[in-house]
Order: sequence, then C-alpha cells, then structure tokens
Amino acid sequence: MDFFIHSYYEFKLFGVTLSINTTIVTTTIVCIVLFGLILFARHEMMKDYDEPNAVQNVVEMLVEMLDGVVKGNMGIHAKKYLNYIEVLMAFIFLSNISGLFGLRPPTADFATTLGLALITFVMIEYAWIKTKGVRFVKDLFDPFPIFFPINVISEFATPVSMSLRLFGNVTAGTIMLSLWYTLMPWFAKIGIPTFLHGYFDFFSGAIQTYVFAMLTMVFVSDRYN
Repeated sequence: MDFFIHSYYEFKLFGVTLSINTTIVTTTIVCIVLFGLILFARHEMMKDYDEPNAVQNVVEMLVEMLDGVVKGNMGIHAKKYLNYIEVLMAFIFLSNISGLFGLRPPTADFATTLGLALITFVMIEYAWIKTKGVRFVKDLFDPFPIFFPINVISEFATPVSMSLRLFGNVTAGTIMLSLWYTLMPWFAKIGIPTFLHGYFDFFSGAIQTYVFAMLTMVFVSDRYN
C-alpha cells in the first residue's frame, strides 16, 4: 500500500507533458471491473429461468434499492438522473474499496474527486438555468445586492467542498493504512489490517459514496424548487 502517486510513462501532446500514473491505471481497472459486472448482470438477467436465480435477485434488489434512494430524494425529477446517480455511486464505491486489493484508490487523487464534483456543479447550474431562465441572475443578488459576491463564491464553493470532503476522507484512510504497513512490526500486519481495511476502505468508502451522491441529489433537486 503506497499513498504516493507514481508516474509510469510520460509523453507530450500538443506541447503539454502528460503522464500515465497510478490514478489513471487504477481508474482504468475500476472502469473495466464495473463494465464487466454490468455485462455479467445483463447476461444473467437476460436468461430465461423458471425461477429467478441468485444473481437476478441480487441485481433486482440492488437496483430497486438505488432507485428508491434517488426517487426518495429527487421526486418527480429522479427519472432524468437515475442512470447518472447510480453509475456515480457504483464508480465511487468501487474506487473507494480498491484499496482492499492493494491498489491506490482513484478517489484519493484530488483530480478525480474534483472532476466528479465539477460534473455535479454543471448539473446544478443546468437545473437552475432551466428552471429560472435568465432570472437565475436575480437570485445571485438576493436578499440584497450587496450579497452578490458572497452568493457567487457560495456557488463555486459547492464543487470544491464536495471534492475535498471525498478526497480528504479517502486519502486519510490510504495514508493510515500505508503508515501501518510501513511502520509496524511484521506480527502487527497479521489480522489487524483486516479490520483497518474493513473500516477505512469498505465502511468509510460506503459512507463517502452515499454522502457524495446524496449531496448531488439534494443540490440538483433544490434548483427545481
């Protein structure tokens, strides 16, 4: 377990130096695993059984649960965002628990969490403009014109706070586990890391996935009111 980001290969594109680093490699692995799970689930769901098998039951239960969460928070607007929110939760959760397999979680890289938060930010502003039209500018001056700078800062603070929250929690867990493996004697690395991984990677990873998705749903749905 290493909490540093390493560059494996560097190249130039249009005069800009780019690199294939730890985050890109792990993100690719997570996407391949997620895509593989989706194909596997689809393959099982397409089979014609007299009675649903275990995979079908698990997939249906998971989808119904996620649908219920999105619909419960976004109401009549949920249908437009179901696919995005559910894929977002799946990606973040798999990224967070990738540390269980000795990988450096992509969400422990601020570039990843900021990218996800910026997508949410665009969706928030889109919902706001779609609902209010050009009148959304008026809201920036409420309740008094003097609050305009504060309201603008508040808007841009949303993606920053969301990205830092996810990044900070995942990175903290990654650093704690790295220090444990590096500094503790060999006998302390037997058994105990199982509980540490269970908390920092799985439990905390699930909580942070829910929090990020919940904030996305709340902020976007709030713009329709």
